[in-house]
Amino acid sequence: MSKELYPTGTNGSICSQKNGCVETIEEPEGYNAKQTKMLLRKMDKALLPFLALLYLLSFLDRANIGNARLAGLETSLGMNGKYDYSIAVSIFFPFYVAAEIPSNIAMKRFRPSVWIPCIMLAWGFCTVMLGVVKNFMGLLIVRCFLGLAEGGLFPGITYYITMWYRRHECGLRMAIFFSAATAAGAFGGLLARGIMLMDNVGGLRGWNWIFILEGIATFLVAIIAFWAMHDYPSTARFLTCEEKEEVTRRLKQDRAVLSDQFKKQFIWDAFKDWKIWVHMFITIGIYTPLYSVSIFLPTIVKGLGYSNEIAQLMTIPPYVVACLFTVAGGYFADKHGKRGIYMIGFCILRYVITTGANSLIDASPQHHRVCLTSGR
Repeated sequence: MSKELYPTGTNGSICSQKNGCVETIEEPEGYNAKQTKMLLRKMDKALLPFLALLYLLSFLDRANIGNARLAGLETSLGMNGKYDYSIAVSIFFPFYVAAEIPSNIAMKRFRPSVWIPCIMLAWGFCTVMLGVVKNFMGLLIVRCFLGLAEGGLFPGITYYITMWYRRHECGLRMAIFFSAATAAGAFGGLLARGIMLMDNVGGLRGWNWIFILEGIATFLVAIIAFWAMHDYPSTARFLTCEEKEEVTRRLKQDRAVLSDQFKKQFIWDAFKDWKIWVHMFITIGIYTPLYSVSIFLPTIVKGLGYSNEIAQLMTIPPYVVACLFTVAGGYFADKHGKRGIYMIGFCILRYVITTGANSLIDASPQHHRVCLTSGR
């Protein structure tokens, strides 16, 4: 079936009345610096706030077990073993890792606006189920499924951002996206403090309500995501035909040597690339202390002598500092085009502060160093 085409009057492009730009007669010259800045700002406003919200909910739902612990989780489920809580935390991650690559393949097949909301529905349901488990074994099983469901979001959104921005523009956008995790920590502590007031409402403890209400919030946002997410620049409703063309031109220019087709040879090439192995170990070195702080932070703060209620609130300042450091680091790394020096610098700073915190006795200076450690 033939499509009716018409000229746009800009850059010689030809558009379909139904689907937007489908053919270019002559190669566009490209935007100047001012136009490019306006285009990027338009994309940022349309994409980043919602992406940040998705990751905020994701991190909130995986780390809220730390807040639930202070609200009576262990007592209710009979978690009397020395390592029961650590097992419940750790069992999430093997399944999270196992889901990452298959999830990205599925997202490419089914489109971001379909796949991302679907996995959100799955982990929202799992989070609600965490609020109704009756024993330790039930907690472990649901945490496994939560890991499978959440595993696709971070790599999926990382890949998604690269479909819209050039390489040197991704750092700040990833930092803004990732800063939602720190915002989730601050918001989670404040929210948990309020939800703990619902203890014994409906015959449920405060920790039950933490999981249930936060899971319902994820479920509702997932439904909105089916309509709110944009798949690709070529199909984005908020871009004009000329803007779609410019985004496509910029990406092609940035990735002239990369193939859009998937081949099995690429897998073998990735395993042979030493840079991937180096970055893998760097990632392990970053994420191990990251989750040690985020999930155990309420317990750490309580150990400094605070009550359960105050400890929930005292988890907020470290995450505020972390949010500022995350965005600032992403901005300057993109500006200078040197990400490695910032990664090394933050890791050294974290090591120095963490080591110094261990030698302190007074609770207040220790809490100050927890704030700085979280902002590494």
